[in-house]
Amino acid sequence: MRARYSDTNGYIERDGVKIYYEVYGDGSPTILLMPTWSLFHSRHWRMQIPYLARHFRVVTFDGRGNGKSDRPLNREDHSYDQYLGDALAVLDGTGTDKAVVAGLSFGGYLTGLFAGLYPDRTQGAVCITPSTGLGPALPERVAHSYTDELDTTEGWAKENVHFIRAHHREYVEWFVSNIFTEPHSTKSFDDGVGWAMETDAETLIVTDLAEMVTGEDLEAIYRSVSCPMLIITGSDDHIIAPDSGARLAELTGAHQVTLDGSGHAPQARDPAKVNLLIKQFVDRIGAVPPPSAVWVRGLQRRRRALYLSSPIGLGHARRDVGVAQALKEIAPDLEIDWLAQDPVTRVLAEEGEILHPASEFLASESAHITSESGEHDLHCFEALRRMDEILLANFMVFQEVMQEGNYDLVIADESWDIDHHWHENPELKRGQLVWMTDFVGYLPMESGGDREAYVAADYNAEMIDHIARYPGMRDRAIFVGNPDDIVSDRFGPDLPLIRDWTEEHFTFSGYITGFDSRSLDRDALRAEFGYGSDEKICVVTVGGSGVGGDLIRRVIDGYPEAADKVPGLRMIVVAGPRIDAASLPQPDGVEIYPFINRLYRNLAACDIAVVQGGLTTTMELTAARRPFLYFPLRNHFEQNFHVRHRLDRYRAGRYMEFAAAGPDEIAEALAAELSRPTDYLEVETDGAATAAARIAELL
Repeated sequence: MRARYSDTNGYIERDGVKIYYEVYGDGSPTILLMPTWSLFHSRHWRMQIPYLARHFRVVTFDGRGNGKSDRPLNREDHSYDQYLGDALAVLDGTGTDKAVVAGLSFGGYLTGLFAGLYPDRTQGAVCITPSTGLGPALPERVAHSYTDELDTTEGWAKENVHFIRAHHREYVEWFVSNIFTEPHSTKSFDDGVGWAMETDAETLIVTDLAEMVTGEDLEAIYRSVSCPMLIITGSDDHIIAPDSGARLAELTGAHQVTLDGSGHAPQARDPAKVNLLIKQFVDRIGAVPPPSAVWVRGLQRRRRALYLSSPIGLGHARRDVGVAQALKEIAPDLEIDWLAQDPVTRVLAEEGEILHPASEFLASESAHITSESGEHDLHCFEALRRMDEILLANFMVFQEVMQEGNYDLVIADESWDIDHHWHENPELKRGQLVWMTDFVGYLPMESGGDREAYVAADYNAEMIDHIARYPGMRDRAIFVGNPDDIVSDRFGPDLPLIRDWTEEHFTFSGYITGFDSRSLDRDALRAEFGYGSDEKICVVTVGGSGVGGDLIRRVIDGYPEAADKVPGLRMIVVAGPRIDAASLPQPDGVEIYPFINRLYRNLAACDIAVVQGGLTTTMELTAARRPFLYFPLRNHFEQNFHVRHRLDRYRAGRYMEFAAAGPDEIAEALAAELSRPTDYLEVETDGAATAAARIAELL
């Protein structure tokens, strides 16, 4: 799922070649994001589009040779003037008089040409690691012939027509590995290879052989550039000699920013920094006046906290509200705003919490998770990896809120975007950061094979490196649980044990339910809900995402047989906000609700429950000492490893595999568990207060 989809899109056609374009937003000025070499299509701008489109109008198009545009195979169809003609046609087709033009690599070369040749259509130009054709090329790139057959395939000898034709994928993987030279670039590498394989070897070859402006003619065009220009280069660029950007700046009078340690595609690997550089540049061009503001002297400011609760399901919302309420008791003058999205906002509304208005700009993480799911299947690790675009878009919203809000404190409950991008951009941190989580460490599923094991370890290693380099970035790290709740696995080969590392870097709150289980009078709750003494209440709930629909349907299918085995069985199904309750079958004896606030009260009053493998719901049942069946989602590493380990420690619940449990097996398990006494470990009742006390120490 994308963080933002185009408002309009379409095709323009030039000399029989169709070019696909998209338009986002309606701000001013317009930014035209140019295509790069046909190796990638316009999705390489995916980290920029959502942020820039909130402030400006953004136009992108797939360059000829990739994406949804045509793939002509004549050299003359890929000359520089064809790409510039496409850009002009896209501007005309989208009703754009002038634009700030931006390009990466070959797109940076085109951007410079466009600015020099069409000054009346260009308000400004941004060239990122531009392949300018200026100055000496990297020696290793020109050491071999591009067209002759070679007696070696080592290094840049792979950039040869014969090798590319015979070993297209191997060439692509090698070239992309040279684009992304930064450590922990596995996601960018996978994206780049995927995009590159959407075109073919012959297209790449004809683009390499096409006519380009070079030498004195090129320098003359660059000297004619009259608009403001920004050049962004990476010091660790293995594709283009970084000096070429300096030469372009010299010819155009451009402002150059070098990103030390960045490779050839910083818009992908350092997107927050690139986004801010582009926006600051465009703001100066557009003479955007700063918004009206009120400044308050430091000693007169009220203490303020911004709370972020993970929206993937409903699990975190209840515990976070509990922590916030406990924190207000300790610091009654503390103002707490919430930057949150559905379904968390439903709980916040019921509790009267204050929602920050910028919440409307957040891209839906819960919807993304739903879109990634199959039949009781969610490859959680890969879904999180593919959510990087959404996380970056939401981080940019968060960062603007922090810049404008004078918050003393950020409380981030598994808000991965904040933790990651502040560690990547430590200069952006404002206020103190409290990081909360109930699991540590990505663990690979066996089905993912060696590649997933490698990538999961790389993600873990990046997190470990972040904490080692910036140990003070998290002013307080709170693990929601106890040391024994942590799995005994390693983060990966040659990496620490997860439990040992977590004990060293976290403080522990004990589990946080968000309510005091001792205050729940089960008999009074049953009377309040109208449950008869002769009824056996089974609550079926799958959380706030849409992943659990298949489990709900299977449990409902098993209801008739379960009712035969359990006299007086009454089933209450909570579909959640992302499953259409009307789409579910509803036999007599089954009641279906889309949402129940404070569901923990219903769980405490029930006789048995059927749930997924999410931690919050299973621990609420454990705290209430209710029997339950739980079905971890297939390929969901957290539910299958972290949650199951914790439930085993508490001796809670009955683990079941969805694939092996049909309606009959579920009915039998319900009857069996109802007759078995619970013997769970006690769950803490002071977790929220403990966490709040740890947080209050920062105030």
